[in-house]
Amino acid sequence: MKTVYRRLAIFVCLLAMLGMIAVSVAGTEAGVVSGRMNASANALADVPILNYHKIDYLQHALSLSPEEFDKQMAYLADNGYHTVSPDQLMAYLNHGKRLPDKPVVITFDDGYLDNYTHAYPILKKYGFTATIFVVTGLIGTDERFMTWDHVRQLQHEGFVFGSHTVNHVALDQVSLEQAKIELIESRRVIKEQTGQAARYFAYPTGAYNLQIEELVQQAGYRAAFTIRYGLAGPESDPFAMERIPLFKSEQSFRSFLIRLNGAPVIERLGLIRN
Repeated sequence: MKTVYRRLAIFVCLLAMLGMIAVSVAGTEAGVVSGRMNASANALADVPILNYHKIDYLQHALSLSPEEFDKQMAYLADNGYHTVSPDQLMAYLNHGKRLPDKPVVITFDDGYLDNYTHAYPILKKYGFTATIFVVTGLIGTDERFMTWDHVRQLQHEGFVFGSHTVNHVALDQVSLEQAKIELIESRRVIKEQTGQAARYFAYPTGAYNLQIEELVQQAGYRAAFTIRYGLAGPESDPFAMERIPLFKSEQSFRSFLIRLNGAPVIERLGLIRN
């Protein structure tokens, strides 16, 4: 019974903290404080990895309008965030190499055409880059997705491309042999089309287990990203990195602020990472 009351108390405390964040947002959106440690501190700070999918006008949970996305990117720019690549993130976590103040990794899953037509101009306006995990079997073959020419242009602009498999299959729902093919073939195609082997992977539907992690590592990837909510830090599993998934809602911007700024609070309470 004491355990139940303790968990209830933690939950109430969490709600109160998130409530305070929400109240501060209502008072001054530009003044929300992230509460993260500066990257120059002795201890390694956790880093937010934002996870988007589509930037268009579809009425879908995975789709933010360009205006909504612009507002979120403007907030990051106005509050001193700097985008970093997965290479920079891993060099920081593995070797302590310095990152700019308030680093953030911006990621997109799937490789939709609107990442190029809508997201890219907005990111460029604020001096940001992103990492896009592409479904290689759909690039250049489905009009809803980018072409390889788009990919190469964005790569020239500093964007990073990782794998999201060949066919967007949940890897824990297929045989290990099929999962291995999805991992290896998608990586091969990305190198063939861009001249650079994919170093990073994102799990379709977020599905993974220890066997899948092992296959990802064996296929040559340096790290892999989940859709599990949290910050990436020194305690993170490099082949199951946390991200902050962002969705469309009635108050998408408020949700963005709470999810971005609430993550450090939740982690300090021990409610995310074991």
